[in-house]
Amino acid sequence: MGNFKLRGKDLSKIGITENHIRSIIIDIAGKYGKHITKDEMLTQVSQVLAKPEAFMKDQVWVKLASLLIEEEEEQSGTVYDLKTENRDFVSVGRELIAANTWQQMQVAMRLPIAVKGALMPDAHLGYGLPIGGVLATDNAVIPYGVGLDIGCMMHLTLFRENTAFIKRYGYQIKTALKKHTFFGTGCENDSSFVEHPVLEEALFNESSLMKKLKGKAARQLGTSGSGNHFVEFGEVTLSEENPLGLTPGCYTGLLSHSGSRGLGAEIARYFTQVAIQKCLLPKGAKHLAWLDLDSAEGEAYWHLMHLGVKYAKASHEVIHQRLAKVLGLSEAITIQCVHNTADKEVHDGREVIVHRKGATPAALGCVGIIPGSMATPGYLVQGKGYGPALQSASHGAGRAMSRDKAKNSITGSWLRKCLSEQGVHLIGGSVEEAPIAYKDIDRVMTLQKKQVEVFGSFTPRIVRMDKA
Repeated sequence: MGNFKLRGKDLSKIGITENHIRSIIIDIAGKYGKHITKDEMLTQVSQVLAKPEAFMKDQVWVKLASLLIEEEEEQSGTVYDLKTENRDFVSVGRELIAANTWQQMQVAMRLPIAVKGALMPDAHLGYGLPIGGVLATDNAVIPYGVGLDIGCMMHLTLFRENTAFIKRYGYQIKTALKKHTFFGTGCENDSSFVEHPVLEEALFNESSLMKKLKGKAARQLGTSGSGNHFVEFGEVTLSEENPLGLTPGCYTGLLSHSGSRGLGAEIARYFTQVAIQKCLLPKGAKHLAWLDLDSAEGEAYWHLMHLGVKYAKASHEVIHQRLAKVLGLSEAITIQCVHNTADKEVHDGREVIVHRKGATPAALGCVGIIPGSMATPGYLVQGKGYGPALQSASHGAGRAMSRDKAKNSITGSWLRKCLSEQGVHLIGGSVEEAPIAYKDIDRVMTLQKKQVEVFGSFTPRIVRMDKA
């Protein structure tokens, strides 16, 4: 109890980015946090952010509450209050979801524009909306309801070659992944990756922001991010009853996970600041600021957000086509599954804007893939159109431990031994992404039987991540 050090990134996860406010909170945590856990401290901070006036007589929090109220009074724009009552939302696998994540979703549900919400079993804290959160709104879009990594997605290619290809040509696969994939924050491709129709989209020439970003978009096309982003070859097994029209059995598969890179991050940051200036919310809900879709700013973000999704899809196409060509593989079918986006949908007879921030679309018949970890299977799924969960499912197993905890409790030698026992070869990566740092994917899938039906699996064999 209390043996924790509150860091800036802990506060970033609940929407606090201002250094002066961070300093005050970290100082308070040092003085008064000796007998509570970090999660309990962050929960208290969130409560002060959401309603600072209630803490003006609290000796622990009065300094922070006073500053928040003072800053709110200095702002210009339209002031919105959160609804006072806690509104219900569906939580799949409630026992797997931390209290601070649950509370973050409660705040989102108190927005005046909120219509319906759901949390997936892999949910954890994020900016604004939790990762693994799904929120339906009334004619409004929340930039941080989609997130920084616009269009982050899974892209799976099944090749006609069976799984013997991976064993026979393992060396060539490893060489191709090292030479023809690019990872990390700010990384760029080589000149052979810059040609794709997405770069000719008219939106790149219609604003100063996009003109500035087009060069970066070209240089980063076909690259992957850091953290849990990956490109991996594995064994795909399809069941007798599958919606892909393929013969059941085993296939060589190529699976990648990444998003819209610097392009999407810049779009998200720019329009989040616009939303924050126009839509004044209590401090704890600041990053849930929205843009009305009938406004010029809302319409601009909507179009550029979907350009970010197109760009992310194009990047995956470049990665897969290049590797298939180098290795002489023959494509059978591809599956694309975007899990960071917002779309117009009809739920309960009403058109709403559904934000999925780390959630797999699971409308009736919709095909997707939900990965496990670098050493556990992922699953090919078909949506059942389960309305209470806003026709959504998890986008993975979800983290069971923080990155800091993983770094402090897992060794590189243990990770190498674990992967060797599972028959997995890792290029790059880190202990932060070790299988034990993630929840049990089979338990997560069992909790989602109403949402999706499993028709296949993907078992990783050769995995490429950042930090090679």
